[in-house]
Amino acid sequence: MTQIDAGRQPNDTALPLAAITAPERKVAIIISKGTLDMVYPGLILANAARMSGIEAFVFFTFWGLDAITEKKVDHLHVASVGNPSMPIPTMVGGLPGMESLATKMMKREMGRLDIPSVRELLQILKDAGAKIYGCGLAMEMFKLEKKDLVPQVDDVLTAMDFFDKAAGAQIIFT
Repeated sequence: MTQIDAGRQPNDTALPLAAITAPERKVAIIISKGTLDMVYPGLILANAARMSGIEAFVFFTFWGLDAITEKKVDHLHVASVGNPSMPIPTMVGGLPGMESLATKMMKREMGRLDIPSVRELLQILKDAGAKIYGCGLAMEMFKLEKKDLVPQVDDVLTAMDFFDKAAGAQIIFT
């Protein structure tokens, strides 16, 4: 055995430490609904990913576009009708003022927990290096242009382009 091989057995096939690397971790989050209770989970997951060093791509489609539309981002609400987890009967949820009350209660609790607003979370994600995209087809459907979106949006893509950018990522649909 040579000096370099000292300590290695002839059958030892261990790789040098430099050759052992952890696989790249990526997550692609698709946000398709525009209510507070449906937007926050995706944004919080993307933030947790970035804080863990995981590359994050967030794709907003259909009503999820409300979360990145400049005129709507600060006016998202909680749906009190058609939400199976809402602890009130659907009939009560449809009464005037119930949606506003549910939204106010959720925003108060989120403030108590020091959870940033949707707009602030988008900026936090952008600053952390997450990629934020709007769905081109949904934008056409809703007659939106890139200029209608918040400045944190990196681009408007087709679904196929999004999957190309997020190749190899774990997909989460919210």
